[in-house]
Amino acid sequence: MKNLKEIVSVIVLLCSMVAVSSGFPQDNKLPNEIIVGLNTGNAKVLSSYFNQNVELVVLDNDNVYSKAQAQQIVSNFFSKFPPVVENAFSVIHNSGKADSRSVIGKLKTEKGDFRVYFLLKKSSGKEYIHQLRIEQQ
Repeated sequence: MKNLKEIVSVIVLLCSMVAVSSGFPQDNKLPNEIIVGLNTGNAKVLSSYFNQNVELVVLDNDNVYSKAQAQQIVSNFFSKFPPVVENAFSVIHNSGKADSRSVIGKLKTEKGDFRVYFLLKKSSGKEYIHQLRIEQQ
């Protein structure tokens, strides 16, 4: 009888875990182009995901910039701090809801490591970067 209670408890626990997890988005993958842009230091690829205005914090730049201005600032950053050859960017934390999520990662460059944070918001079926922070660790 005791074993039956334990088995039922385990089944109830597993079913509740499945029910709770089904309420969260299952596709928590980042768009591949964002990862490629960070891995290769390609500001043009990365900026294809910038919103029309981006809150940007990169080294001494801290403001809201147009998409074109933000691309130029990020391009200047990558020219000064080129990413290492392989797997330069790694995701540390990726969380959020269906319409927005935040990502924290680590960017390894030839001149040191940087903490990367960006906020993605979905609009018209595509995710756009609304905030981007690249800070030296």
